[in-house]
Amino acid sequence: MPQLLRVQNFSISQDGVGAGENQTFERPFGDRVEPWELMSWAGATAGWPNRTDPGGTRGLDDYFTRDFAHNIGAEIMGRNKFGYQRGPWTDHEWQGWWGDEPPFHTPVFVLTHHVRPSFTLSDTTFHFLDATPAEAAQQAKAAADGKDVRVGGGVSTVREFLDAGLLDTLHIAVAPVTIGAGLTLWESPEELEDRYHHETVPSSSGVTHHLFWRD
Repeated sequence: MPQLLRVQNFSISQDGVGAGENQTFERPFGDRVEPWELMSWAGATAGWPNRTDPGGTRGLDDYFTRDFAHNIGAEIMGRNKFGYQRGPWTDHEWQGWWGDEPPFHTPVFVLTHHVRPSFTLSDTTFHFLDATPAEAAQQAKAAADGKDVRVGGGVSTVREFLDAGLLDTLHIAVAPVTIGAGLTLWESPEELEDRYHHETVPSSSGVTHHLFWRD
């Protein structure tokens, strides 16, 4: 089986916004964007990994939530998804948004122009690369031990991998909210139909799942 480069469970608004501008420690998604407006469909499911109470929804949304880690051997993310700091690193003690038990459980490759030493939290090791998307994909696939590589975001990173023609599959969840301004993945999902097959699957939660794949 070939190793795939996948975008999975990536949530945006109806107008294509996946993050706001002016990201800060207090507002990881930037201005105007509340993360639970975009991600409530996953957080409501029985398979949500951070669920502390019993219950949760079943069905299509739960399937995608449970499938998030299936056959993933490494993750690629942009620096903005790792944390809010910009420019040269001034604080190596702060180790990202993800706490002592990051949800990745694989090697994670963070794209940045300011490289810093790798470190490990639980079973996740973060590596910092000043690399092109193709170079990052090559390193991540080597670390994935034959499994697929997830391109986790944010919006700018997914766009870079799209523009480089590297993504094999995408699952984009469009939430039933309009944000109006911010970093957009697309103006319309039909933009990708010159490169991918495209199916839309509506969910009872109100979110619409867009699936893209190529031969």
